[in-house]
Amino acid sequence: MKYLEFIFKTEPCAQVVNDVLCAVLGDADFESFVEQEDGTVAAYIQTADFDEKKLAEALAGFPLPDTCITYTWDEAEDRDWNEEWEKNFFQPIVIGQNRCVVHSTFHHDVPQADYDIVINPQMAFGTGHHQTTGLMMSELLDMNLVGKRILDMGCGTSILAILARMRGAKECVAIDIDEWCVRNSLENISLNQVDHMEVLQGDASSLKGQKPFDVILANINRNILLRDMHAYKDCLAPGGELLISGFYAEDIPLLRQEAHRLGLEVADTHENEHWAMVRFQSNR
Repeated sequence: MKYLEFIFKTEPCAQVVNDVLCAVLGDADFESFVEQEDGTVAAYIQTADFDEKKLAEALAGFPLPDTCITYTWDEAEDRDWNEEWEKNFFQPIVIGQNRCVVHSTFHHDVPQADYDIVINPQMAFGTGHHQTTGLMMSELLDMNLVGKRILDMGCGTSILAILARMRGAKECVAIDIDEWCVRNSLENISLNQVDHMEVLQGDASSLKGQKPFDVILANINRNILLRDMHAYKDCLAPGGELLISGFYAEDIPLLRQEAHRLGLEVADTHENEHWAMVRFQSNR
């Protein structure tokens, strides 16, 4: 599988600007991001998926005003992605007050926590560092998941499904459209020795024929959430809960409107540095 490597430079250069850039690029089919020491962002996309017009449109609609974005690109060299993460970005992260720690096999002196999750991220998104993943994990830590059937939609590394299973979920189904994510999810599930988990490659159409889920997790992006929320609702058990993230706080009213139309009511919301998470509950 061939990848293109893009180096993006933002002016002004700030953490929040680079975070928003990664989200915007994700909408343009970029899969993985590594922040460089000089403040630039390396972004990777499969050669077959790159659409120059789509990238131009995504950058033209950048939501933060007065931001200048430039980039260069080249074919990505074959490399050890775990080594890249170790050198450039992925460090152990603790969610809550020592409630959950996420780390990789190459980390040493890992903090002690109630739940210890090991992942080797490879090219997949979802290490727990991004605000949206952290928001979702924090919410799962406060929920009663014992005996429940869980769907992790757009699973990435399957970190959310793995945490749900550790917290007593009866079974978990993880779905992602990307082959890398499916393979990485299977590896991470094996690393954490969790069972009763199924990983599928596909989109919302993969939900047809699935038994109802008690909890559905979807950390994706606003447009996909709006498009597919009806499919999530159709396979949500009565009284079930839908947790969504991957969008900005300003998007909450639009998503809430669509959820209300489908018979979902807001149960909880949280924000972190412009990013948001909403938990809905089915009332029918």
